[in-house]
Amino acid sequence: MAGITDSKFVKKLIPYGFDMVTIGGYNTDKKTINAGEKILKRDRREFRISEEDVINHIENEVNSIKEDFNALVSVNLRATTPDPIIEVSKIKELDVVELNAHCRQKELVSINCGQSMMKNQRYFEEFLKELIKKSKSKISVKIRANVEGVDTLNISKIINKLNTDFLHVDCMKPKYPHGDLEIIKKISENTDIFIIGNNSIVDLKSAKNMLYVGASGISIARAVLNGRLSFNLNEIKGKRNKRVF
Repeated sequence: MAGITDSKFVKKLIPYGFDMVTIGGYNTDKKTINAGEKILKRDRREFRISEEDVINHIENEVNSIKEDFNALVSVNLRATTPDPIIEVSKIKELDVVELNAHCRQKELVSINCGQSMMKNQRYFEEFLKELIKKSKSKISVKIRANVEGVDTLNISKIINKLNTDFLHVDCMKPKYPHGDLEIIKKISENTDIFIIGNNSIVDLKSAKNMLYVGASGISIARAVLNGRLSFNLNEIKGKRNKRVF
């Protein structure tokens, strides 16, 4: 959640039992930073960080978390080329860089960023290949399911084929009040990648449902906006060795 999920925010939540926390999303190059400024002008939250300061800022945020906790730290990044993400991956204490192929803000979609990356399969695959080849951290890709003109399962297979470490799926289902559990099930049945399931996880039941259909772990965002979690994560992990992000 851009403009919200920084080190201060996630450090409030790690004690609830999260195995990994993700900060960001951060804009990392001129095009994405300019898009972020436009988003800010229409009163949406964004992190406002200059291109020359972004590496140092993220490094300081990561170090702040690691000084107090042993949790894995991931950073969600928006970029129009792999290069700035590769640079961020060199941060010593950072565990995971996450490619943002998920945001649906029109300012990002118009520059071939966020969810629009998936519409150009060749571009997306080459981008990810370069990132995997040169990254110094593990790699996650966050996608949005059910984007018009995108075959979610096919994109997931590509991400799996390239040996990406994590596939983070916002299984949003337009016009439905809950996530698309069926797409998580399909991805699980057709890939062997570590799937982080996301969308509409607000209680123990919805968390267990996501794991039941095949997610390897779950991510929780809007349910913790107040800095607290209303249910016990240990009841989710249990004997199934599931993880929470």
